[in-house]
Amino acid sequence: MSRVGKLPVPIPAGVNVEVDGSIVKAKGPKGELAREFSGLVVLFLVVTRKNDEKEARSLHGLTRSLINNMVIGVSEGYQRSLDIVGVGYRASQQGPGVQLQVGLSHQVYVEPLPGIELEVEGQTRIHVRGAEKEIVGLMAAKIRKLRPPDRYKGKGIRYAGENVKLKPGKGGKKL
Repeated sequence: MSRVGKLPVPIPAGVNVEVDGSIVKAKGPKGELAREFSGLVVLFLVVTRKNDEKEARSLHGLTRSLINNMVIGVSEGYQRSLDIVGVGYRASQQGPGVQLQVGLSHQVYVEPLPGIELEVEGQTRIHVRGAEKEIVGLMAAKIRKLRPPDRYKGKGIRYAGENVKLKPGKGGKKL
């Protein structure tokens, strides 16, 4: 039996969760989310499975985790921060989106996905906020993909707290 799937989903005050067959709707102060799940699991405050087939076992813990992420998303929200490292690399707030100068021949405007809020702190930190964990991670990955950290100099866009291991280059070569 799944260790994660056996745990009940804690529902904080101010969050309303409705189960309608295989559809779960969560509503809270940060927004509203809905998701459809497989019919192989039975949804209550505790997720159980209908049978012990392999597919039902694999969906048991996943379903519980997804419902828990929905509840946390509508109550607290999710945030991912990105740091911009490099001489001349900067970001600025342009309406709902972000204008980036990251060593390309042109400036790049990043439009937020629906349900996402982008905020620039200073000129070198971008905060991605939203209620849905998957979309917050996707938006942060799209921004990082514009200029991933260079392995030799460390310049680029990285997640806050990400450790970039620098390569030594050709300096140690002997004749």
